[in-house]
Parts: sequence; structure tokens; C-alpha cells
Amino acid sequence: MNPNIFAALVFHLLTAWTAACFESVAWAQEPAGDQMTRQQVKQALVDPDWIVVDTRTPDAFNGWPLDGIMQGGHIPGSVDFSARWLNLPGADLTQRLQQVLAAKGIDATDNVVLYSIQASEREQVAKFLHDLGYQKVHLFDLQRWLDGGGQLENYPQYQRLVPPWIVKQLIDGQLPTTFEKSTRVKFVEVSWGDADASYTKGHVPGSFHVNTDHFEPPPKWYLGDRQLLTQFAADYGFQEDDTVIISGADVTASYRLCVVLLYMGIADVRVLNGGLAAWQQAGYDVETRTYLPHKSQSLGATVPRRQEMIIDIQQVKTAMRDPQRFSLIDTRTWAEFQGETSGYQYHSHKGRIPGSIYGQGNFRGPNSLTPYRNLDQTMRNFSEVKAIWTQAGIDTKKHLCFLCGGGWRAAEVLMYAQVAGMENSSLYSDGWIGWSNDPENPIESGPVK
Repeated sequence: MNPNIFAALVFHLLTAWTAACFESVAWAQEPAGDQMTRQQVKQALVDPDWIVVDTRTPDAFNGWPLDGIMQGGHIPGSVDFSARWLNLPGADLTQRLQQVLAAKGIDATDNVVLYSIQASEREQVAKFLHDLGYQKVHLFDLQRWLDGGGQLENYPQYQRLVPPWIVKQLIDGQLPTTFEKSTRVKFVEVSWGDADASYTKGHVPGSFHVNTDHFEPPPKWYLGDRQLLTQFAADYGFQEDDTVIISGADVTASYRLCVVLLYMGIADVRVLNGGLAAWQQAGYDVETRTYLPHKSQSLGATVPRRQEMIIDIQQVKTAMRDPQRFSLIDTRTWAEFQGETSGYQYHSHKGRIPGSIYGQGNFRGPNSLTPYRNLDQTMRNFSEVKAIWTQAGIDTKKHLCFLCGGGWRAAEVLMYAQVAGMENSSLYSDGWIGWSNDPENPIESGPVK
């Protein structure tokens, strides 16, 4: 063999062997420093072997500006896995976090890009992944994306879900971003039952308590009529130009009240994302002092002002005659949808409304809201929710009307949909209970035909 050819071949083999050794050693080490460029991240977003992950809070992902940057939101096409979730309580936290990774498609065989503004957030998640055996982990400073002219994507109505630090600023007398036009901010703690149900145990400072029985009275707990809601507004001092921030131990109750107040006519109603638990996890103190609302003469608008948000049984029946434009989405559990249980101690009828669609895809767990929430009870990345709906055969171009047993769970899903920009949506408030209590209404059970 020609000596020059032999030497070149040896050099080529040595170079390839050295590169392979370097690559394997690199992946076996702790995650490297922030070496990725904006262009590399753009390439990673379209490479099926790579996944780009936002490690900041869900609020920053949704759209709230954080850490001194002027624009909020996430890198288009990225998923989220918040460093904050690593500190949630529970002996089985690691197992639950692994389930989240699987649900988001963050696989150990992929190259995983972790980004944030604060280095500590991406480094915490990198260590967690490394301990699980992830070897191809890369870190990226989000500031590089912004400095290079990269844009972030946010949800059109992200401001409806308020982070704890924004609530704290409001309590301290500031008017943070998206609140510049607010003339009167009211803080509300809501639960089913009187103040002893949760309010007296601790609430966001300055909040007064709302008992859900006062707008959906027992024994049926249907949403009250126009006269009752008008009186409810006066008793609690709600006015159409209020800015209302709702919180509580049960986040579902917060969304239920939020939808009702919007339906009544208050234009600016928001929910503390993650509820009281998020407030406490952020390190803020709760208060046990009792505050009473100041009564008002009237809401200032004819109730209901936004009738399209909540539709009644006759409207549902009429709309279901046009399945090309309307879908009725059932947000109850699979067991309820199949007719294995009614889901309620005070209601015995089992089954579903014919023509309704089970909204949770392949999920069969005991809490039907699990597919819509992060581990910290905040709103889930809505691209993942849409993927579940696609799997369930739900066309998001149609009008989506959500129902559950009595309007609570469906109200939460409705608000998430509207936060994500799906304004062509509504709530069937009386839900399965209202439908099945009328013996003339048809019902189905068992496998979907």
C-alpha cells in the first residue's frame, strides 16, 4: 500500500475514534455550560431527535414577563417542565415527575435543551434529569434568544391567570402590567360553604369570602336565575368595572365563580393560577383576618351581560342539531361518562348525553381535570390539551360547549380554553345533573356507539 494513503487512513481512523470517545465522555458527565446558540436552538425545534424545554414557571410560559425581560411567553414549539415542580410535596414526587416527562415526550434518548433566564432553574432541572439517566442534556440562556431578535409566543388571554407575585404587587398598592386601567381591585376567596370551610384557616390578604351556595343555591345547586344573580352582585358589592382576583384552596371553585362573574357582566375577572397553594409555595403569608364585602346598589349592568358564556338546556338541544358547528364536550370522569357511577352522592342518574364527546382522550383516572393541570394545579401547556382533544376526535374549529355534573369542572376547562384564545366556547352549567333530572331527556351509557 502506498505509504501516503496508509498514513491518511490511519489519521482518519484516529480522528474518528477520538471524536467518538470525546462525545461519549461528554454525555457521561454533568450537563455542560450554556454553550448553545440561538441558531442551534432553532434547528433543535425542527429536529425529531431534539426537544426544547422551558424550565421557568408556568406563568412565564403562559405570557407574564418575568426576570426583567420585556416580553413574556415561551419559545414557539417548546414544551415546559418547571424547576418549581421539583420542590412540590409528596413522597411519590419523583414518580409523578417521570409521568410528566413521559406525557410531554421528554425522553432520555433525545437531546434535551433546557432554557430559562435564571441559570439556577435550568441547572436544577438538568441535575434532576441527569440523576434519572438522561445524558444528552444541553443548557440555553433565553436571553440569547431575545438578544438575537427571537420572539416569544404567549396565550392571547394569559392575563386571566395571575401569578402570585403579581397579586402581591396589587396588595402592596402597585398596578403591574395588564392592570394599568384597573380602577378598583377586589380580592375574593371562594369555597362551597361558609367562611369556616377554608377562609378562616387562611387566605390571600385582603380577601373577602364568597359562598358558592349564594349563586347556586341548594338543594339542586343549579346556577341562579337573573333575579338571584342580581341580588348576589348587590350583596357582595360587585360592580361591572371591578377588577376581581379570585383565589381559594379549591381552584375549581375559583374557576366556577370566575365564569359566573364574567357571565353576569364584570369585564375583568382573573384567577390566581394554582390557587392558595401557589401563593404559599411562592413564600407569601396567608391571613386569617375576616373582611366583609361592601354592598352595592347594583352591578351597573343588566344581568346577565355575557349570555353567550353560559347556555341552557334548550340552547344545547338546538345547537346539537348542527354537529358540523357545535360539539358538546363532557369533562367528567370516564366512569361517569360510561354510566358506571353518577359521580355525586346527591344524584343517582348515571350515563351521558347522547352525542356528547368524552374530552379527556385515553385518560381513565379518578380526577377528570388531571389532563388539564400541571402538578402544581396550574394550567397545563395547552398544546398538549389540544393533542388530547385531537385524539378524542374534537374539532377545535367548532363551537365547544363544556359540561360536567354541575358546572364546576367544566368551568375550569372553559377558562383554560379561553385563555388559549378559544373564544368560540361556552358552558352548559346545569350539566349532566340538569339533563338527567328531566325524564323526557334521552340518556346513554356503556361503550360509545
